[in-house]
Amino acid sequence: MKPPRSGEPSTCTGPLKAECSGLIRPGAAWQFLGAQIPTGTLCTLALEPEGYPYRSFVTVACDEGDPVLLISGLAEHTKNLERDPRACLLVAEGGGVDPLANGRVTMLGPCTRIEGSGGSARAAFFAAHPNSTYYADFRDFAFWTLHVEYVRYIGGYGRMSWISKADWQTAEPDPLGPSAAGIIAHMNGDHTDAMVLYCKAFSKATEVTSASMTGVDRYGFEMSAMTPQGPRPVRLAFAKPVNTPEEVRAALISMVKDAKSKLG
Repeated sequence: MKPPRSGEPSTCTGPLKAECSGLIRPGAAWQFLGAQIPTGTLCTLALEPEGYPYRSFVTVACDEGDPVLLISGLAEHTKNLERDPRACLLVAEGGGVDPLANGRVTMLGPCTRIEGSGGSARAAFFAAHPNSTYYADFRDFAFWTLHVEYVRYIGGYGRMSWISKADWQTAEPDPLGPSAAGIIAHMNGDHTDAMVLYCKAFSKATEVTSASMTGVDRYGFEMSAMTPQGPRPVRLAFAKPVNTPEEVRAALISMVKDAKSKLG
């Protein structure tokens, strides 16, 4: 099997376009989506009816970049994995008006049972799901790990890429992950006029009547811009990477000044 292509084009714009290409935000894929979203959809190959994709809802944690599951031997997906370990796991952001504008990650690879008590995987799972401690030692439950070989990241419309295994394993958490929701709420509540300026000055979506922020990370931010042709996704890059909400505020203020200057 040939590995998926990497480095597919993104729709990032601005001075950090090179930083945004491919993965778009290198640490956000698992650490933001995976580590902060404790559930996912597990797909296995069915034993009966044979060969069909079988999807199930699971709780998930992260252990050194690989998803960890605590699953019962009575579950259909466990029986499927015992026969054929090939699997994939989808984790996705929720909320928002348009679900397809949200981020999601699909991880593919063999999913195998962890022998013994579970070690670091057990600790990672309990940290994410404290209530699981009461049934983890039931005889029919065991810890499993999906050994990530391929990753498909989609950040919304037009922003997608295959991620190499090496990039996945070396990715670092995005520092704005815990504060992103607050930044987005503040911008959408108090600074919608600024976001229209950003779109008109720095993107191809110049006929914008309104815009809302849908995502932010160390490298830039995403907006949904309303145009005469309908909503359009826009991503803009910061002049340099940011690490704190205060640095985001300074960057956005600077961009407003630059936008006003550019637009006259």
